[in-house]
Amino acid sequence: MSRIHEALKKAEQERAAIQGGAAQPNFATTPGAEPPAFAETLREETEAASATARVGMPAFASPFNADTLLARCAQLEWNPDRTTMLFLNGDDSARGTEEFRTLRSRLYHLREKMPLKKLLVTSALPKEGKSFTASNLAQVMVRQHGRRALLIDADLRAPRLHTMLGTTSDPGLSDYLLGKNDEFSIMQRGPLENLFFIPSGTGAADPAELVGNGRLKLLLQRVEPLFDWIIIDSPPAIPVSDASVLAKTCDGVLMVVRSNVTPSDFARKARQEFPDQALVGVVLNGTHGDSLPYARYYYESYQKKPTTTKA
Repeated sequence: MSRIHEALKKAEQERAAIQGGAAQPNFATTPGAEPPAFAETLREETEAASATARVGMPAFASPFNADTLLARCAQLEWNPDRTTMLFLNGDDSARGTEEFRTLRSRLYHLREKMPLKKLLVTSALPKEGKSFTASNLAQVMVRQHGRRALLIDADLRAPRLHTMLGTTSDPGLSDYLLGKNDEFSIMQRGPLENLFFIPSGTGAADPAELVGNGRLKLLLQRVEPLFDWIIIDSPPAIPVSDASVLAKTCDGVLMVVRSNVTPSDFARKARQEFPDQALVGVVLNGTHGDSLPYARYYYESYQKKPTTTKA
């Protein structure tokens, strides 16, 4: 404040000398006139104070890094269901793998237009394939070199991902939400490099209240810098409210609809559970190969065919 006071005093003295008498403070300026000396000093003083504040307040940085992630996450022996875990069965040309690669590409195209890292996968009703979609989507994401994905089972009512991956269900998400465990003690990894998994955890008495208590948002904020994608499997949208609560912590919602099974009015009702900007796409699951002859021909024409030797 001493520099500002001196500038004010100097300006008054200069004005008094010009006018031949004592001057009253008048900070108005005319167009094109030079600003009074104190204004420039005040600007410099403010900039200096701002710079000091910036130096004294370091930018936010995640307390975790990749080394912490690898060191603290449990490495477990998974025994996946090889009929549904398409990228854990050793057959890169299995039926459905190309469709998941296409889905991955479209999500990356969307990411060019909007922030998209935390993706909720849901459906209108149970048994439409949301867990199948979420797990295989996470698997195909890490097939790209250097990409790291986190798969979270947030269906605390009827969790299935741990069974599909062939691993344990606890400790998991519910244990973190209850304050029993930290981020890394609930996280595990299996045979697929860069794929990490948070199972559902021990049973929860009131799942809707638990997922809405604010700790899930904290979890995502803390681990988000470590991953390229976070895929969250949620309960179906119509029977319970969990999905709409979970969607508020995510960047987008991917809805799974089962071909010839999901009633159209139920699909529309589930769609209304989310804001227009939240829904990034719909996955049609359970189609028969015969219903898409062109697609089947297109993909099969690029598959490796076994060579035969004539006798």
